[in-house]
Amino acid sequence: MSSETIKINWNCRHTWKKSSKNTAWCLLGCSIGDFGTILFFQLSEVPFPILGIMILAIINGLITSIALETVILIKQNFSLQNAIRTAFGMSFISMISMEIAMNLTDYVLTGGAILNWYVIPIMLAIGFITPLPYNYYKLKKYNISCH
Repeated sequence: MSSETIKINWNCRHTWKKSSKNTAWCLLGCSIGDFGTILFFQLSEVPFPILGIMILAIINGLITSIALETVILIKQNFSLQNAIRTAFGMSFISMISMEIAMNLTDYVLTGGAILNWYVIPIMLAIGFITPLPYNYYKLKKYNISCH
């Protein structure tokens, strides 16, 4: 039984730059839905369990990220169907890890589903850093990116 060993050069500035750009676009899309959901419940004071709010925030973050990436891909002359498939397929693991990391950060720092001046930058930083190595790896191994 032979296994193929894949060696990745983790010192490529070009790939880090491109994967950082891709991750930032994903973060923007995820943040819109995630923060929007949390802010809605925070401002409206609708009685809803914290875990429920956080799950909705994750789902909405995934939806807005896929929507944003789809629009970006359509502007790059992808068909709608191919844009949706590409946006969903290439970065879904990144989006899930990003969303979970952001919401866990919120939960640890505030008790969950609360946005304030100090937690948002920390959530964004953790959300950016978490999927970045995976995005670099996929870009280096497969030359796959959405942007």
